[in-house]
Amino acid sequence: MTPEEVLPDHLLEGIRARAAGYDRDNAFFTEDLEELTAAGYLKLFVPTSDGGLGLGLEAAAQCQRRLATAAPATALAINMHLVWTGVARLLAARGDDSLGFVLRDAARGEVFAFGNSEAGNDSVLFDSRTVATPLPDGAYRFTGKKIFTSLSPAWTRLGIFGKDAEARGGEGELVHGFIDRDSAGYTILEDWDTLGMRASQSNTTVLDGAEVRADRIFRKLPVGPNADPLIFAIFACFESLLAAVYTGIGERALALGVEAVKRRTSFKNAGRSYAQDPDIRWKVAEAAMAMDILYPQLLAVTRDVDNLSDHGAQWFPKLVGLKVNATETARRVVDLAIRVSGGSSYFRGSELERLYRDVLAGMFHPSDDESAHNTVANAWLGPLEA
Repeated sequence: MTPEEVLPDHLLEGIRARAAGYDRDNAFFTEDLEELTAAGYLKLFVPTSDGGLGLGLEAAAQCQRRLATAAPATALAINMHLVWTGVARLLAARGDDSLGFVLRDAARGEVFAFGNSEAGNDSVLFDSRTVATPLPDGAYRFTGKKIFTSLSPAWTRLGIFGKDAEARGGEGELVHGFIDRDSAGYTILEDWDTLGMRASQSNTTVLDGAEVRADRIFRKLPVGPNADPLIFAIFACFESLLAAVYTGIGERALALGVEAVKRRTSFKNAGRSYAQDPDIRWKVAEAAMAMDILYPQLLAVTRDVDNLSDHGAQWFPKLVGLKVNATETARRVVDLAIRVSGGSSYFRGSELERLYRDVLAGMFHPSDDESAHNTVANAWLGPLEA
């Protein structure tokens, strides 16, 4: 299915019409989620045999790019559900059914959220500040604080991880699992009052002995970098789908900038259209050329994931490079679109004003600019000498 078939114009325009209100009221995108659920959008990765759309990462990323042109915060939050279902699909395609239950639950309407981010944890997936305490029956209790938990008002399954410091002879072990909405031992703080991406309602989640039963513990990994397929699958889905959202923001900003330039006229030049101004034309061209580089990069990386391409040690540089290029390109394009659109874009309620705030969130998602450049440099030059 094409993105236009998955997200027809009438559905997309309804979502676009609500975006400003959600942002203004700092409200969750309840109506968007209801309509996307009814359209089967949360089952993008679910096999057709289970009632899903059976899409791969390439097609899902293009759908997210399209959704983000209408409502970036909605798309960003939906990403977190798609990350887990996408991870399950990527692992299954590589012969690993350890997350098969995720796709089966998603087919039944469960909504997944990503609860791995922690304040001050720059090791990301390779260590955790959350404590995982083993129980005799194979379950674990988790104690810690997770930030940027998108879909907070709506998730029914939350993926989390923490560290059992006593495991592996005291070297520690990272334990991954899912809690249910009706689990005890966690609290959602209503603390999401941010500059942008407001409708995502990515509240902090405090884990205070939240229990994950044994059959929902799906990985135990050593602390530090490792080659487990789960790590690749999370990075592939997380970075690619983030890149798709920010590509959509850049795409929309460029379109709005072009519309504004064609509409604006110059008093000094006797009503001549700004579309005829050489400086304005240069800025529009600069934005368009930047986006033209980004579109094929997103397609190529996601297609290679679907095709099980072997990039070896270059896989992680490709993924983090895509994410950083998308977020930074989108930020530059939004800035150029505002520059050519005039002072009206500076006013509260302007769509470009909202995109300007939304696009800034890109710098905070992992991998950040510094980490990404370190990853790429290590792949090409080797690690720094001690």
